[in-house]
Amino acid sequence: MSTATTAAPPRWDAKTLAAWCDPHLANVESALSRWVGVDAPVLLGDAMRYAVLDGGKRLRPLLVLAASEAVGGNKAAALRAACATELIHAYSLVHDDLPCMDNDVLRRGKPTVHVKFGEADALLAGDALQALAFELLTPEDDEIPAATQALLCRLLARAAGSQGMAGGQAIDLASVGIALDETRLREMHRLKTGALLQGSVEMGAACGSVTPDALAALRDYGAAIGLAFQVVDDILDVTADSQTLGKTAGKDAAADKPTYVSLLGLDGARAQARQLLADALAALEKSGLADTSALRALAHMVVDRDR
Repeated sequence: MSTATTAAPPRWDAKTLAAWCDPHLANVESALSRWVGVDAPVLLGDAMRYAVLDGGKRLRPLLVLAASEAVGGNKAAALRAACATELIHAYSLVHDDLPCMDNDVLRRGKPTVHVKFGEADALLAGDALQALAFELLTPEDDEIPAATQALLCRLLARAAGSQGMAGGQAIDLASVGIALDETRLREMHRLKTGALLQGSVEMGAACGSVTPDALAALRDYGAAIGLAFQVVDDILDVTADSQTLGKTAGKDAAADKPTYVSLLGLDGARAQARQLLADALAALEKSGLADTSALRALAHMVVDRDR
């Protein structure tokens, strides 16, 4: 792994980004299709596959793969880690959409899992996807060294559990109708959304060899884009329509949930997103890694997206 400090590379255009993303996305889709729901009872397997396949931006897998490439990582480990992050993300969406939480009926442009399969099977599908994520990280052969398996499992568990995604969702549910200050709002979104995005970067780095300073920089990058993703989500919730988003637009305001737009206003939220992008790019510069072009491009994609 090279740690030579170099000038910031030029920003990738859309064609260059697609040329990098497309083969990685094809590998992820193929692997998910092979691994998700194939041995489950029919209805459960159908619900699992419905929740995961043929939809979503696959940002978390792309972050894993980009970070792994930046540190010369084990490709087999990175692919499994990439799929594991997507399974955790998908399970969280299935559960978040349930009537007991956000009670949403549209996800990724189609009816939510509980609408399609019923609440009980949606709950079980989410449970099964979470379990499968950790199974993927612990193959029985020697494809991934045992120490790497353990580290990947720990990173994913921390990102998904009470110190991450689940903890953030608990704060979110308890904050309906409450005007949070920026510190508390940032903490909620750092956990609910940011932890798994940051964890995806850390998991990619764990697939290779990285210096402590470079790892710290990658963590800072992941934290910045994790929060930026949520800020942009808050913006899109009030500026985009449901068809574009593939989910119900305006639902946060309708539910009286605290958001960056409600706290800072639309212009303030947009400025916050741009600042977080700058923070992410600065972190990559500090990493000393030889080629972070893909990570840079993904950071721009997070902030510039329209859905």
